[in-house]
Amino acid sequence: MAKVKELQQYLAQCVAECFSTFMLILIGEASLAQYKFSKSEHRSIIAINLSFGIGVYTALMIAGPISGAHLNPAVSISLLTIRKLKPLQCLFYIIGQIIGAFLGALLVYYLYWGLFNRFDSGVRQITGENGTADIFFTMPEEGIGQWNLVFDQVISTAVLMIFIMALGNDFNNMISEVAKPFAFVLIIFAITSAFARNSGAAINPARDLGPRLFAAFIYGWKEVFRAHNYFFWIPIIGPIIGAIIGVWLFEGYLVLMKRFANLPNIVNIGSIELHPKAVPTDDDELMVTHRLTTTRS
Repeated sequence: MAKVKELQQYLAQCVAECFSTFMLILIGEASLAQYKFSKSEHRSIIAINLSFGIGVYTALMIAGPISGAHLNPAVSISLLTIRKLKPLQCLFYIIGQIIGAFLGALLVYYLYWGLFNRFDSGVRQITGENGTADIFFTMPEEGIGQWNLVFDQVISTAVLMIFIMALGNDFNNMISEVAKPFAFVLIIFAITSAFARNSGAAINPARDLGPRLFAAFIYGWKEVFRAHNYFFWIPIIGPIIGAIIGVWLFEGYLVLMKRFANLPNIVNIGSIELHPKAVPTDDDELMVTHRLTTTRS
């Protein structure tokens, strides 16, 4: 049974993940809404990619010192597999992330309420000329097989997780702590620029599922989850598989480097570190501090 102090800590981390994911989705999906409702000559995909990057940066500022700002169930689950999170703690993270994404989508909807009505005359549609659901959740390109879409999510999320692991390891002296949040802006910008064409580069189950749950109230539950041949499961399962692959690829790489590259002794080989003074004992209260080195979707 988890101790009271542990549960309090997990609850605080859940709130931090909720708040930070809310900010990420608010900034990112507001940029999608602006793109949708702007004239074609004023549209820019670059603005969307940069907005999601800055959304991650904002989230890091909010939750980094408290929870590490995962923002992404795939990140949390992959770190669970290398024992950087406890199972119950991971569950609290995921709940906070999905709720935050849901609330972010809700606020975007009412923020742009007038433009939604002007765009579709008050008749909400998922796809088509007046479709607006792509503001909230990702959609695949027509004619691409589901295996290809899964592969896309696996590879793009693995890239993200390898970056997170590399940035958070003690042997990496290529970047200062101050510069690390800016590095996350760049990697999110790069991934959304490089991998968005197939299916929107969700790389984050919460980023897709939370707003999709909200959208179900607007467009209908059956329609939202049946759309594009039940595509909804791909941005959930694909990123989780990709993140786990990315974590273990880097862990294997690091084992080889420690053995053959003459690296100094490495204490922290993951992207989350427990401060030595904060490791709980039978007589101590749990005081967990996290490195600001984890992110998204």
